[in-house]
Amino acid sequence: MPQGQSSTREIPETGLIPKHIAIIMDGNGRWARKRFMPRMAGHQQGVETVRGIIKACIEREITYLTLFAFSSENWRRPADEVSFLMQLFTGALEQEITKLHENGIRFKVIGDLSKFEPKIIKFIQQGEQLTAQNTRLIFTIAANYGGRWDIMQAMRKMMAQSPELPLHFEEENLAQHLSMNYAPEPDLFIRTGGECRISNFLLWQLAYTELYFTNTLWPDFDEHEFELAIQSYQQRERRFGRTSEQLQMALTAKQ
Repeated sequence: MPQGQSSTREIPETGLIPKHIAIIMDGNGRWARKRFMPRMAGHQQGVETVRGIIKACIEREITYLTLFAFSSENWRRPADEVSFLMQLFTGALEQEITKLHENGIRFKVIGDLSKFEPKIIKFIQQGEQLTAQNTRLIFTIAANYGGRWDIMQAMRKMMAQSPELPLHFEEENLAQHLSMNYAPEPDLFIRTGGECRISNFLLWQLAYTELYFTNTLWPDFDEHEFELAIQSYQQRERRFGRTSEQLQMALTAKQ
């Protein structure tokens, strides 16, 4: 789907390989606990999984990968775990940005950055600037992000920019102010760790996304597990409100 279009307004083009995959990386703590290790060890192993999934996306020519790293609700976790996650995030930014750039990957962060330390914000800005022209893969991290926050901040921006709109605005007016206005809506959403909910992630953008839930914990989510998710996606019939008969007629007309 072209950037800025909505699956509730237009029927997007689809294919066997999703253009945009969004993932909630769940299960790091449980992975560590099963091995009698501290939760932090699970988060560290989770970073290794991220590297593998980025590689798998590039090999399959997937254009957009969006990972939910830290939600606006995750501040409720124990202070020592939050502190470690911030350190891990900072370390990953320092170590990985140059590698992403060398591999033609564009790096983006969405979310409310106001709660982060200036050092983290600086790394994010430098990484986004360095990789801004890359197109091989658009790799987005959602940090201190919430779907409801995203819609509310978009509403505020829209009203500030166009105060005459609030009484008669359309989806397009609001969508251009959402955090992911540079990307098409996700084709496939994956959540690891056995939970079957979207947890305030990309609420607007997931309207017609195919959902895939797996019991596999994030540190164990390897290329094989990733391929299973894509195979599940390939078995779906994406109708976008149409009947199967209408879908078949549309496919026939393209041939």
